[in-house]
Amino acid sequence: MLEPWVYPALTGVAVVSGFIDAIAGGGGLLMMPALLSAGVPPLFALGTNKLQSVFGTGTALRNYWRAGLVEWSRNRLTVAVVFAGAALGCLIVQSIEARLLNVLIPGLLVASALYVLLSPRMTDDDAHHRVTPERYAPIGGAIGFYDGFFGPGTGTFFTTSLVALRCYGLTKATALTKLFNFTSNVASVLFFALGGHMFWLLGLCMAVGAIAGGWLGSHSALKFGARLIRPLLVVISLGLTGRLLWSYFAG
Repeated sequence: MLEPWVYPALTGVAVVSGFIDAIAGGGGLLMMPALLSAGVPPLFALGTNKLQSVFGTGTALRNYWRAGLVEWSRNRLTVAVVFAGAALGCLIVQSIEARLLNVLIPGLLVASALYVLLSPRMTDDDAHHRVTPERYAPIGGAIGFYDGFFGPGTGTFFTTSLVALRCYGLTKATALTKLFNFTSNVASVLFFALGGHMFWLLGLCMAVGAIAGGWLGSHSALKFGARLIRPLLVVISLGLTGRLLWSYFAG
């Protein structure tokens, strides 16, 4: 039984988390520790976080879509593979220890941060694609698997890989990230719910905050573009790296 204060407090956290997710991903950096510190069991924290996140990501996706930045037809295969990967990740994480990922993920996030800092590709200009949508699909599926299995940093991985491999401009890559992230969130909500690992009332309360944060974040990204997205990607990558390393060595 959760204390009454948990509901408004985590709804407030969801506003900030949704804002961050809509721009750079990594809202789980705030939301997962907040859920766990409020006494939510780990698997329920993962499931409830996905429930609130699907609303925030969906709101951001709608705004990017209306701005004409989401290419659905060219990315249908990746959407399907991301869904399958996230579903598989959810099924596995409900049966094994997710802590093992803490060893690998910090290195990936540091690499992402360095790429964002040093790459001349981190602008709003598109370039010739190095990887076709079909060849990107397995990469998207792997990131989707990670999102279903663990989650924090997923948006960062999608965005940096879309810039590096698909050569999208940063704002368009962020918009397409929301399509893939929304897909993985939907799959995660479905399979965590089927597994019985969901606090529905808490998740729906938090969804109100996530919607507000997603709306504000996506409009900010559309207005300021790479000037806002690039530094926030670096901060989120390094912040999440620090938290995961601290959790690993402190534990």
